[in-house]
Amino acid sequence: MAAINWQIATVTALHNETARVKTVSLALPAWPGHRPGQHVDVRLTAADGYQAERSYSIASAPAHDGSIDLTIERVEDGEVSPYLFDQLVVGDRFEIRGPIGGYFVWDSAAADPLLLVAGGSGIVPLMAMVRQRSDIGAGVPCTLLYSSRTVEDIIYADELGQLGARNDGLRVIHALTRAHPPGWTGYSRRIDMRMLAEVLEGTGRMAQAFVCGPTPLVESVAEGLVNIGLAPSQVKTERFGPTGA
Repeated sequence: MAAINWQIATVTALHNETARVKTVSLALPAWPGHRPGQHVDVRLTAADGYQAERSYSIASAPAHDGSIDLTIERVEDGEVSPYLFDQLVVGDRFEIRGPIGGYFVWDSAAADPLLLVAGGSGIVPLMAMVRQRSDIGAGVPCTLLYSSRTVEDIIYADELGQLGARNDGLRVIHALTRAHPPGWTGYSRRIDMRMLAEVLEGTGRMAQAFVCGPTPLVESVAEGLVNIGLAPSQVKTERFGPTGA
């Protein structure tokens, strides 16, 4: 397999998603294209030569113009995310390597229904799948179950609301674990077996499931989906935990 080379990415736009999450739009001179679910490595180099690398999922649907979006959650005391969140401005440049990963990816030609389960910033690679589904007009049914702490912590809230209102086979189901506003109609608890069974009932047991989020959530959801009838081969997972991000 050919080596994936580093290249210089240029910041073209910045967008605040929540108080702690920001989307960084990048232009790359030699981007080969990506599949939804893949990630990149980011490398920052300080004036004294010190380097720090972190991996970030690609948030955007595949495009042919050499552009990608990364959605960055600011991690306190991190080496990379505070710089990307607090200091980047349009026109800044840094190194990118990718796309990386071939397991946790959605094949848009597949006819199986999609079940996407996300916790927190685990929504990012799944959002690339939701966006590609919309961009290509895929008719495959898709259910997104998204767990957040509060309404204010829902990443891509407005876009998800707009996409879910199209009535094109996308269901967006929210679960809030900390607090919910008056009139809240989504779930008001952590994802559990009963919730998964209810969601899967409306999705079908032929679904291809992608689960991404903190390790405890991913392990619990993957085990739960298998216990209620999905084959292990139907469930793909990507997890993250505390790092020096």
